[in-house]
Amino acid sequence: MHPPLTLYKHPMCAEIIEAFLKCHSDHPVGKFFGECTELKIKLDRCFRQEKVVKRKKNLEKSKKLRETLQAYRKETANEGN
Repeated sequence: MHPPLTLYKHPMCAEIIEAFLKCHSDHPVGKFFGECTELKIKLDRCFRQEKVVKRKKNLEKSKKLRETLQAYRKETANEGN
């Protein structure tokens, strides 16, 4: 199973997605018998790599947000005293 194959959500995997969709349209019956399996494996690997990149980016973003919130809390705590 894979996520929806929309190109704008998966720019890193756009070429593989297009090839996979073309394979499915070119082989409507063969796709059930492993005709597109190699592309599916490449697509899964690409999605994993994409997820690693997104996870790293989100972690950096959350660290910045956490630092901002801690600075705000210290500021408001100092104003309260």
